[in-house]
Amino acid sequence: MALLLGLDFGTGGVRVGLFDLDERRMRAEREAPYATTYPHAGWAEQSPAEWWEAAGAATRGLLRELGQPEVAGICVATTASTVVACRKDGTPLRPALLWMDCRAAEQADRTAELDHPVLAYAGGSDAAEWLVPKAMWLNEHEPDTYRQAEIVCECLDWVNFMLSGRWVGSRMNATCKWNYDSVQRRFHSDLYAALGIPGLPEKLPAEIVPVGGTVGPISATAMAHLGLSNRPVLAQGGIDAHVGMVGANTIAPGEMLMIGGTSVVQLFQLGQEQDVSGFWGPYPHALVDDHWLVEAGQVSAGSVLSWFAKDMFRLDDAGLKELVREAAAMEVGSTGLLTLDYFMGNRTPYRDPHLRGTVLGLSLGHDRAALYRSAVEGVALGSANVLRRMNELGISCRRVVSAGGFAKNRLWLQATVDAIGMPVQLATDANLSILGAAACAATGAGLLPDLFAAADAVAPPTATIEPEPGAHARYAELLEDYLEATRLLAPLSRRLAARQRQRSG
Repeated sequence: MALLLGLDFGTGGVRVGLFDLDERRMRAEREAPYATTYPHAGWAEQSPAEWWEAAGAATRGLLRELGQPEVAGICVATTASTVVACRKDGTPLRPALLWMDCRAAEQADRTAELDHPVLAYAGGSDAAEWLVPKAMWLNEHEPDTYRQAEIVCECLDWVNFMLSGRWVGSRMNATCKWNYDSVQRRFHSDLYAALGIPGLPEKLPAEIVPVGGTVGPISATAMAHLGLSNRPVLAQGGIDAHVGMVGANTIAPGEMLMIGGTSVVQLFQLGQEQDVSGFWGPYPHALVDDHWLVEAGQVSAGSVLSWFAKDMFRLDDAGLKELVREAAAMEVGSTGLLTLDYFMGNRTPYRDPHLRGTVLGLSLGHDRAALYRSAVEGVALGSANVLRRMNELGISCRRVVSAGGFAKNRLWLQATVDAIGMPVQLATDANLSILGAAACAATGAGLLPDLFAAADAVAPPTATIEPEPGAHARYAELLEDYLEATRLLAPLSRRLAARQRQRSG
């Protein structure tokens, strides 16, 4: 019996699952929460210690439930660009900067001013969310913390250190978020020096291991903390959504994984390098050798819907259910409202952290259901805009698999399917990041030869959601309004964002 443990560290908590490779099924899952704090507008922070405590609680509970079975392999997927500054023993020097934290927007803008070959893999510049701009911000605004930091890493690296006692970077995270050159297999010190952080390469985990590669056995301390009865092999993981591509079995060119949650992430691979302006990448060898990984997404998606329903309208679960029912009864575009989904900036295709959310067309006759309906449509239009840009670039997309928050909000799911105008295969009950982590654990433990075989082994069943007749045409009209509003309002949006930054210090 080959059992594989996958851990998925998301924005709100950690989810743990045990996959049975022989029976090709998930035996059980558990989760445990941790908190996020928002010290200023655009800032978001978490405690690494809470990650570790939550991982222990969830895993111990899961294994007790299953009778303490032995585990062959373990792998971790985490949010990308959640940055930790710590000592070599893992002691954090400050709270971690969460992936959605956009305080480093000005630093990210400066990366676009450089003409360095390795930046071509990132489309010419770094995003405000990524490790390098955040390291720049720490060096400029908290110089004592940056100077004392012996390690600057991501959540994944910190958790893997707690599991194994080794500082090892993921080739995926390093290539996608640290400006690591995966072709020459090295960091470019001259790039970091030009950005004002010449010592960063010495602070980053020096050994880079590909996704699904072997890190080594977990430590005895970690074994006890997780409640394991043996010491399984730790395999290298990566970014949660990107690892989910393996879980969804969408790693062949022409296939896309679209995960809806706090944000939306669209991910696909190319068989060869090509222009992907407006996207992030193409990243060589980031997930699989000799493939080019491309990522797109919307920074704010499910978080926009939650903000309206819970923060603004103060609805409980029953109230939210009724709100969704009322909004679902409305026709596409019938509210006369247009919502732009840039509440925390835009990731794709504008790559602009300074854009902000907007609701246009408001009157005193609009109610909560109309506002929520427009917000759903705005988030769906953001997804359609990504597919529109792909089409402009001549990038084929013949299959879309989805999971995450879409499965919990059918209004949002159907709106997205209608807006993009193509069927979506929904993995209803699957956590693709956990499945992908289990697949990586299988390769790291030597149970399967490569990630393609592992993806076949863990792929979950799906249900196909078709576009509703006529709805896509109405969304196409709304998309033109969305594009026009973005063009017209972008300068004002950036000025307002600058004032927010000034106010937050």
